[in-house]
Amino acid sequence: MDFDRRTFLRLGSAACLPLMFPGVRTWGLDEETATNTALGDRILILVELQGGNDGLNTVIPYRDERYKKLRPRIAVPDSKVMDLGNHLGMHNALSALGETWEASEACWILGLGYPQPNRSHFRSIEIWETGSDSNEELTDGWLSRLLAGATADPTRAADGIVLGGGDAGPFYGGSSRIIHLDDPASFARQAREVPEIARGMDARKALGHLLDVQEDVKRAAQVIEQKRASAPDLGVKFPTSRFGKRCEIAATLVAAGVPCPLIKLSHGGFDTHTDQPRRHPRLLTELAQGLAALRKALIQSGDWDRVLISTYSEFGRRAKENGNQGTDHGTAAPHLMLGGQVKGGFAGAQPDLGELQKNDLIYSTDYRRVYATIEQEWFQMDPNSKVSRGQTPLPILRGKSL
Repeated sequence: MDFDRRTFLRLGSAACLPLMFPGVRTWGLDEETATNTALGDRILILVELQGGNDGLNTVIPYRDERYKKLRPRIAVPDSKVMDLGNHLGMHNALSALGETWEASEACWILGLGYPQPNRSHFRSIEIWETGSDSNEELTDGWLSRLLAGATADPTRAADGIVLGGGDAGPFYGGSSRIIHLDDPASFARQAREVPEIARGMDARKALGHLLDVQEDVKRAAQVIEQKRASAPDLGVKFPTSRFGKRCEIAATLVAAGVPCPLIKLSHGGFDTHTDQPRRHPRLLTELAQGLAALRKALIQSGDWDRVLISTYSEFGRRAKENGNQGTDHGTAAPHLMLGGQVKGGFAGAQPDLGELQKNDLIYSTDYRRVYATIEQEWFQMDPNSKVSRGQTPLPILRGKSL
């Protein structure tokens, strides 16, 4: 057989590794008629803040004197706090999101966490991405289970796209079709370079699966390439940071009409054990500038109302600073939802700094209420106990029809 297997596997590892897992279904794609009918025309963009973002220096209880006593060296000074009301403020490193907040299109969900919190990076992100309790282990991601409950749509380019670093996370498992890519043009070029393999009658099962994957990758690349070729000029300048570039790719994919309901971005570096006053503001600035440019581009393309953006992270940080002008692994933290159909403001309750447990914040909102909101209010699916785990949606969406 004239086939450079290493070339194919290299493409798979760089662009679409989850498609190679046994049991993954493959669907025929028609780039002329590709749509998002199975989950409606709505898109979810997940933003993973890798390392555990410090929530107390993001949404800041700056009027609470206990905050400054817990953090005498790293507390954000009042001069760098944007007042949001309710005695809370936002670090001014997030000032690029000020317009979104003023437009009532951003909601901070306060105190997200779960009972018996785990402080291990690996285990806690696994909990968040599978939707599990702290004492149970689930093998597939919560979005994989959500997709399993939706009508299969053979016209999608993929079920999910992971941009840049990070793994499939919440998409992992089941029969989800996930593409990993750093750059759509490179992905299309690599897909074209994968050699064709003739199917023989004696093809073994494993080889047959690889052939299915090969065809699926090529067809997905064709859809993405064709849609991008006719994409509108958004006229928006994106930040040059790594996260800014990922936001730009996400905007291009959505504006081009690439049929994929789920996109995941990652923004790393939030494990701020040391030198947090210098490191954390830079990370927040990159986050805010990237998301602000993404919003502007999607407003320009007319897609903002059909996109919901949600951040998540494995945990927050300890309430009390450590001896290295940083914070150690903690528990509860706020997370951000934004979009054209988001009701601006706050949801949940800010944890009480006077009631700490082992120097940690006590969560006030189960993180799976976010998943229930996405499942039932955003994608308008019936409640599935395997996704929302019995939690109720948060009242943070306007419910406009598209």
